[in-house]
Amino acid sequence: MTLAGVISFSIVFYMFPPSRNCPPQFVIHEQQSESSSDKSNNSVSNAAEDKPILLLWVWPENYRFEFSDCKKFYNIDNCKLTDDRSLYTNSDAVMVYHRGISWDLSNLPPSPRPPFQKWIWLHLESPTNTKKIPGLENLFNLTLSYRQDADIAVRMRLKTRKKPAEDFVVPKKDKLVCWIVSNNDPSTGVSARNKYYQELSKHIKVTLFGRAYSWFLSYDEYYPTLSSCKFYLSFENSIHKDYITEKINGPLAAGTVPVVLGPPRKNYENFVPGDAFIHVEDFQDPKSLAEYLHLLDRDDVAYRRYFNWRKHLTPTPHLILQTQEFVLAICTACDYIARHRDYKEAHDIYDWYFN
Repeated sequence: MTLAGVISFSIVFYMFPPSRNCPPQFVIHEQQSESSSDKSNNSVSNAAEDKPILLLWVWPENYRFEFSDCKKFYNIDNCKLTDDRSLYTNSDAVMVYHRGISWDLSNLPPSPRPPFQKWIWLHLESPTNTKKIPGLENLFNLTLSYRQDADIAVRMRLKTRKKPAEDFVVPKKDKLVCWIVSNNDPSTGVSARNKYYQELSKHIKVTLFGRAYSWFLSYDEYYPTLSSCKFYLSFENSIHKDYITEKINGPLAAGTVPVVLGPPRKNYENFVPGDAFIHVEDFQDPKSLAEYLHLLDRDDVAYRRYFNWRKHLTPTPHLILQTQEFVLAICTACDYIARHRDYKEAHDIYDWYFN
Protein backbone atom coordinates (compact mmCIF):
# COMPACT_ATOMS: atom_id res chain seq x y z
CA MET A 1 0.00 0.00 0.00
CA THR A 2 2.85 2.36 0.79
CA LEU A 3 4.50 1.62 -2.56
CA ALA A 4 1.20 2.24 -4.37
CA GLY A 5 0.82 5.59 -2.60
CA VAL A 6 4.32 6.74 -3.58
CA ILE A 7 3.72 5.77 -7.21
CA SER A 8 0.34 7.59 -7.28
CA PHE A 9 1.83 10.76 -5.79
CA SER A 10 4.70 10.70 -8.30
CA ILE A 11 2.27 10.42 -11.20
CA VAL A 12 0.17 13.40 -9.94
CA PHE A 13 3.30 15.51 -9.37
CA TYR A 14 4.53 14.69 -12.87
CA MET A 15 1.20 15.61 -14.48
CA PHE A 16 0.72 18.88 -12.49
CA PRO A 17 4.17 20.45 -11.81
CA PRO A 18 4.36 23.64 -9.67
CA SER A 19 4.46 27.02 -11.48
CA ARG A 20 7.91 28.45 -12.11
CA ASN A 21 6.42 31.96 -11.54
CA CYS A 22 5.28 31.24 -8.04
CA PRO A 23 5.31 34.42 -5.87
CA PRO A 24 7.66 34.55 -2.86
CA GLN A 25 6.43 33.25 0.47
CA PHE A 26 4.26 35.65 2.49
CA VAL A 27 6.68 35.87 5.39
CA ILE A 28 9.50 36.97 3.12
CA HIS A 29 7.19 39.39 1.33
CA GLU A 30 6.21 41.05 4.60
CA GLN A 31 9.81 41.39 5.65
CA GLN A 32 10.71 42.99 2.32
CA SER A 33 7.80 45.41 2.61
CA GLU A 34 8.89 46.53 6.05
CA SER A 35 12.46 46.95 4.87
CA SER A 36 11.29 48.93 1.82
CA SER A 37 9.08 51.13 3.98
CA ASP A 38 11.93 51.87 6.37
CA LYS A 39 14.19 52.74 3.46
CA SER A 40 11.55 55.03 1.98
CA ASN A 41 11.07 56.84 5.28
CA ASN A 42 14.80 57.28 5.63
CA SER A 43 14.98 58.70 2.11
CA VAL A 44 12.31 61.28 2.92
CA SER A 45 14.14 62.20 6.09
CA ASN A 46 17.44 62.48 4.27
CA ALA A 47 15.87 64.59 1.56
CA ALA A 48 14.52 67.00 4.16
CA GLU A 49 17.99 67.37 5.63
CA ASP A 50 19.69 67.64 2.24
CA LYS A 51 19.16 71.37 1.81
CA PRO A 52 20.89 73.04 -1.14
CA ILE A 53 23.83 75.27 -0.23
CA LEU A 54 23.80 78.95 -1.20
CA LEU A 55 27.23 80.53 -0.85
CA LEU A 56 27.27 84.29 -0.37
CA TRP A 57 30.56 85.15 -2.05
CA VAL A 58 30.73 88.71 -0.67
CA TRP A 59 28.46 90.58 1.73
CA PRO A 60 26.69 93.37 -0.22
CA GLU A 61 28.10 96.70 0.99
CA ASN A 62 29.45 94.64 3.92
CA TYR A 63 25.97 94.72 5.48
CA ARG A 64 25.96 91.56 7.59
CA PHE A 65 22.97 89.91 9.21
CA GLU A 66 22.16 86.62 10.89
CA PHE A 67 21.24 83.90 8.39
CA SER A 68 18.49 82.87 10.78
CA ASP A 69 16.75 86.14 9.84
CA CYS A 70 15.37 84.39 6.75
CA LYS A 71 13.35 82.15 9.04
CA LYS A 72 12.58 84.96 11.47
CA PHE A 73 11.25 87.51 8.97
CA TYR A 74 10.11 85.49 5.94
CA ASN A 75 9.69 81.92 7.18
CA ILE A 76 12.33 80.74 4.68
CA ASP A 77 14.40 77.83 5.92
CA ASN A 78 14.73 75.48 2.96
CA CYS A 79 18.37 76.08 2.02
CA LYS A 80 21.68 76.41 3.81
CA LEU A 81 23.09 79.93 3.65
CA THR A 82 26.80 80.34 4.19
CA ASP A 83 29.69 82.74 3.55
CA ASP A 84 32.30 80.01 4.03
CA ARG A 85 34.25 79.89 0.75
CA SER A 86 35.74 76.51 1.63
CA LEU A 87 32.29 75.10 0.71
CA TYR A 88 32.55 76.45 -2.83
CA THR A 89 32.88 73.09 -4.62
CA ASN A 90 29.84 71.73 -2.74
CA SER A 91 27.66 74.80 -3.15
CA ASP A 92 24.59 74.49 -5.34
CA ALA A 93 24.60 78.21 -6.00
CA VAL A 94 26.98 81.13 -5.49
CA MET A 95 25.66 84.68 -5.15
CA VAL A 96 27.85 87.56 -6.33
CA TYR A 97 26.99 91.20 -5.64
CA HIS A 98 27.56 93.29 -8.77
CA ARG A 99 28.86 96.39 -7.04
CA GLY A 100 31.29 94.28 -5.04
CA ILE A 101 33.10 92.93 -8.13
CA SER A 102 36.59 94.25 -8.83
CA TRP A 103 37.09 95.92 -12.20
CA ASP A 104 39.70 93.28 -13.12
CA LEU A 105 37.41 90.42 -11.95
CA SER A 106 40.12 89.22 -9.56
CA ASN A 107 37.69 88.62 -6.69
CA LEU A 108 35.24 86.41 -8.57
CA PRO A 109 34.73 82.71 -7.66
CA PRO A 110 37.11 80.20 -9.32
CA SER A 111 36.49 79.47 -13.00
CA PRO A 112 35.27 77.54 -14.81
CA ARG A 113 31.98 77.27 -12.97
CA PRO A 114 31.07 73.64 -12.10
CA PRO A 115 28.30 72.45 -14.48
CA PHE A 116 25.87 71.71 -11.63
CA GLN A 117 26.38 75.11 -10.00
CA LYS A 118 24.36 78.28 -10.44
CA TRP A 119 25.97 81.69 -10.27
CA ILE A 120 23.51 84.38 -9.17
CA TRP A 121 24.02 87.99 -10.25
CA LEU A 122 22.68 90.16 -7.41
CA HIS A 123 21.86 93.72 -8.43
CA LEU A 124 19.02 95.94 -7.22
CA GLU A 125 20.04 99.26 -8.79
CA SER A 126 18.46 100.72 -11.91
CA PRO A 127 20.35 100.79 -15.23
CA THR A 128 21.06 104.49 -14.64
CA ASN A 129 23.13 103.53 -11.59
CA THR A 130 24.78 100.42 -13.04
CA LYS A 131 28.36 100.28 -14.28
CA LYS A 132 29.21 97.72 -16.96
CA ILE A 133 32.18 95.74 -15.72
CA PRO A 134 33.80 94.10 -18.80
CA GLY A 135 33.88 90.31 -18.82
CA LEU A 136 30.71 89.62 -16.83
CA GLU A 137 28.36 89.24 -19.77
CA ASN A 138 28.07 85.45 -19.86
CA LEU A 139 29.40 84.33 -16.49
CA PHE A 140 26.07 84.16 -14.65
CA ASN A 141 23.14 81.84 -15.25
CA LEU A 142 20.68 83.40 -12.78
CA THR A 143 19.70 87.04 -12.29
CA LEU A 144 18.33 88.53 -9.08
CA SER A 145 16.78 91.96 -9.46
CA TYR A 146 13.74 94.20 -8.93
CA ARG A 147 12.80 93.40 -12.53
CA GLN A 148 9.76 91.17 -13.04
CA ASP A 149 11.54 89.26 -15.81
CA ALA A 150 14.54 88.44 -13.63
CA ASP A 151 15.06 84.78 -12.77
CA ILE A 152 14.63 85.78 -9.13
CA ALA A 153 12.43 88.86 -8.74
CA VAL A 154 12.64 90.67 -5.40
CA ARG A 155 9.76 92.82 -4.20
CA MET A 156 7.54 93.47 -1.19
CA ARG A 157 4.07 92.40 -2.35
CA LEU A 158 0.58 92.98 -1.04
CA LYS A 159 -1.07 89.88 0.43
CA THR A 160 -4.62 88.95 -0.58
CA ARG A 161 -7.38 87.93 1.81
CA LYS A 162 -10.64 86.11 1.00
CA LYS A 163 -12.66 87.49 3.88
CA PRO A 164 -13.03 91.29 3.75
CA ALA A 165 -11.30 93.09 6.60
CA GLU A 166 -13.10 95.48 8.86
CA ASP A 167 -13.05 99.14 7.89
CA PHE A 168 -9.50 100.43 7.98
CA VAL A 169 -8.90 103.19 10.51
CA VAL A 170 -6.83 105.93 8.90
CA PRO A 171 -4.07 107.07 11.27
CA LYS A 172 -4.27 110.55 12.71
CA LYS A 173 -2.67 113.11 10.41
CA ASP A 174 -0.89 116.33 11.33
CA LYS A 175 1.11 116.88 8.12
CA LEU A 176 -0.14 117.27 4.56
CA VAL A 177 2.73 116.13 2.30
CA CYS A 178 6.01 114.51 3.42
CA TRP A 179 9.18 113.41 1.69
CA ILE A 180 12.23 111.56 3.04
CA VAL A 181 15.30 112.21 0.89
CA SER A 182 18.68 110.60 1.48
CA ASN A 183 20.22 111.01 -1.95
CA ASN A 184 20.67 114.21 -3.93
CA ASP A 185 23.63 113.15 -6.06
CA PRO A 186 22.94 114.43 -9.62
CA SER A 187 24.88 111.51 -11.14
CA THR A 188 22.23 109.05 -9.87
CA GLY A 189 19.46 110.47 -12.03
CA VAL A 190 17.62 112.50 -9.38
CA SER A 191 17.27 115.64 -11.51
CA ALA A 192 13.76 114.72 -12.75
CA ARG A 193 12.31 114.23 -9.27
CA ASN A 194 14.12 117.29 -7.87
CA LYS A 195 12.78 119.47 -10.65
CA TYR A 196 9.23 118.21 -10.05
CA TYR A 197 9.53 118.79 -6.30
CA GLN A 198 10.83 122.34 -6.75
CA GLU A 199 7.77 123.24 -8.81
CA LEU A 200 5.31 121.33 -6.57
CA SER A 201 6.58 123.00 -3.40
CA LYS A 202 5.56 126.39 -4.82
CA HIS A 203 1.92 125.37 -4.51
CA ILE A 204 1.76 123.10 -1.46
CA LYS A 205 3.72 122.66 1.75
CA VAL A 206 6.06 119.65 1.77
CA THR A 207 7.68 118.57 5.05
CA LEU A 208 11.18 117.25 4.33
CA PHE A 209 13.24 114.65 6.18
CA GLY A 210 16.42 112.72 5.45
CA ARG A 211 20.18 113.01 5.05
CA ALA A 212 19.82 115.31 2.06
CA TYR A 213 18.24 117.88 4.40
CA SER A 214 18.92 119.04 7.94
CA TRP A 215 16.24 116.96 9.66
CA PHE A 216 17.54 113.40 9.89
CA LEU A 217 14.88 110.81 10.68
CA SER A 218 15.88 107.94 12.98
CA TYR A 219 14.85 104.41 12.07
CA ASP A 220 12.33 104.07 14.88
CA GLU A 221 10.64 107.27 13.69
CA TYR A 222 10.22 106.08 10.09
CA TYR A 223 6.78 104.43 10.19
CA PRO A 224 5.25 106.75 12.83
CA THR A 225 6.31 109.76 10.76
CA LEU A 226 4.92 108.31 7.52
CA SER A 227 1.61 107.52 9.19
CA SER A 228 1.29 111.14 10.36
CA CYS A 229 1.32 112.43 6.77
CA LYS A 230 -1.73 112.50 4.49
CA PHE A 231 0.43 112.11 1.38
CA TYR A 232 3.98 110.93 0.79
CA LEU A 233 6.17 111.66 -2.25
CA SER A 234 7.24 108.21 -3.45
CA PHE A 235 9.64 109.64 -6.02
CA GLU A 236 12.17 107.20 -7.55
CA ASN A 237 15.69 108.47 -8.25
CA SER A 238 15.53 107.26 -11.86
CA ILE A 239 12.78 106.07 -14.15
CA HIS A 240 12.90 102.53 -15.54
CA LYS A 241 10.48 99.67 -16.12
CA ASP A 242 9.61 97.86 -12.85
CA TYR A 243 11.89 100.16 -10.84
CA ILE A 244 9.36 100.59 -8.03
CA THR A 245 11.10 100.38 -4.68
CA GLU A 246 10.28 100.44 -0.97
CA LYS A 247 9.44 104.13 -1.44
CA ILE A 248 5.84 103.10 -2.21
CA ASN A 249 5.69 100.18 0.22
CA GLY A 250 6.47 102.39 3.23
CA PRO A 251 3.44 104.70 2.95
CA LEU A 252 1.13 101.84 1.96
CA ALA A 253 2.11 99.96 5.12
CA ALA A 254 1.89 103.10 7.27
CA GLY A 255 -1.60 104.14 6.16
CA THR A 256 -0.61 107.05 3.93
CA VAL A 257 -1.43 107.79 0.28
CA PRO A 258 1.70 107.63 -1.93
CA VAL A 259 2.18 110.16 -4.72
CA VAL A 260 4.43 108.35 -7.19
CA LEU A 261 6.96 109.47 -9.77
CA GLY A 262 8.53 106.63 -11.70
CA PRO A 263 7.48 104.32 -14.53
CA PRO A 264 3.99 104.68 -16.08
CA ARG A 265 0.83 104.05 -14.06
CA LYS A 266 0.19 100.71 -15.78
CA ASN A 267 3.55 99.46 -14.54
CA TYR A 268 2.66 100.40 -10.95
CA GLU A 269 -0.70 98.67 -11.29
CA ASN A 270 1.09 95.37 -11.88
CA PHE A 271 1.90 95.46 -8.17
CA VAL A 272 -0.48 97.93 -6.49
CA PRO A 273 -4.21 98.67 -7.03
CA GLY A 274 -4.79 101.78 -9.10
CA ASP A 275 -6.92 103.39 -6.39
CA ALA A 276 -4.19 103.04 -3.74
CA PHE A 277 -1.87 105.74 -5.11
CA ILE A 278 -1.73 108.99 -7.06
CA HIS A 279 0.53 109.23 -10.13
CA VAL A 280 2.07 112.57 -11.12
CA GLU A 281 1.40 111.77 -14.79
CA ASP A 282 -2.34 111.90 -14.10
CA PHE A 283 -2.01 115.70 -13.88
CA GLN A 284 -1.07 118.35 -16.39
CA ASP A 285 1.58 119.87 -14.15
CA PRO A 286 2.71 120.06 -10.49
CA LYS A 287 0.30 122.93 -9.83
CA SER A 288 -2.68 120.76 -10.88
CA LEU A 289 -1.47 117.97 -8.62
CA ALA A 290 -1.16 120.38 -5.69
CA GLU A 291 -4.72 121.60 -6.26
CA TYR A 292 -5.99 118.00 -6.20
CA LEU A 293 -4.15 117.23 -2.96
CA HIS A 294 -5.66 120.33 -1.36
CA LEU A 295 -9.08 119.15 -2.52
CA LEU A 296 -8.61 115.72 -0.92
CA ASP A 297 -7.40 117.41 2.25
CA ARG A 298 -10.79 119.12 2.53
CA ASP A 299 -12.86 116.07 1.52
CA ASP A 300 -12.53 113.19 4.00
CA VAL A 301 -14.87 110.91 2.05
CA ALA A 302 -12.85 111.26 -1.16
CA TYR A 303 -9.58 110.84 0.75
CA ARG A 304 -10.73 107.63 2.46
CA ARG A 305 -11.47 106.02 -0.92
CA TYR A 306 -7.72 105.61 -1.32
CA PHE A 307 -7.86 102.97 1.42
CA ASN A 308 -10.69 100.82 0.05
CA TRP A 309 -8.09 98.34 -1.25
CA ARG A 310 -7.32 97.33 2.35
CA LYS A 311 -10.54 95.32 2.48
CA HIS A 312 -8.92 92.53 0.49
CA LEU A 313 -5.19 93.35 0.52
CA THR A 314 -2.65 93.65 3.31
CA PRO A 315 0.72 95.45 3.09
CA THR A 316 3.79 94.17 4.91
CA PRO A 317 6.20 96.69 6.46
CA HIS A 318 9.67 96.30 5.00
CA LEU A 319 12.90 96.15 7.01
CA ILE A 320 14.36 99.63 7.40
CA LEU A 321 17.78 99.25 9.05
CA GLN A 322 20.61 99.94 6.65
CA THR A 323 22.24 96.60 7.47
CA GLN A 324 18.97 94.86 6.48
CA GLU A 325 18.87 96.26 2.97
CA PHE A 326 19.70 92.93 1.28
CA VAL A 327 18.02 90.49 3.66
CA LEU A 328 14.93 90.02 1.48
CA ALA A 329 16.98 89.53 -1.70
CA ILE A 330 19.31 86.94 -0.18
CA CYS A 331 16.49 85.04 1.52
CA THR A 332 14.46 85.05 -1.70
CA ALA A 333 17.43 83.52 -3.52
CA CYS A 334 17.68 80.84 -0.84
CA ASP A 335 14.03 79.93 -1.36
CA TYR A 336 14.46 79.93 -5.15
CA ILE A 337 17.36 77.46 -5.31
CA ALA A 338 15.52 75.13 -2.94
CA ARG A 339 12.50 75.07 -5.25
CA HIS A 340 14.31 75.08 -8.60
CA ARG A 341 16.92 72.38 -9.05
CA ASP A 342 16.68 72.34 -12.86
CA TYR A 343 19.54 73.21 -15.20
CA LYS A 344 19.86 76.85 -16.27
CA GLU A 345 22.27 78.03 -18.94
CA ALA A 346 24.27 81.25 -18.81
CA HIS A 347 23.00 84.33 -20.62
CA ASP A 348 24.21 87.84 -21.44
CA ILE A 349 23.14 89.86 -18.40
CA TYR A 350 23.95 93.21 -19.99
CA ASP A 351 21.96 92.52 -23.13
CA TRP A 352 19.01 91.66 -20.88
CA TYR A 353 19.44 94.42 -18.30
CA PHE A 354 20.10 97.40 -20.55
CA ASN A 355 18.00 96.49 -23.57
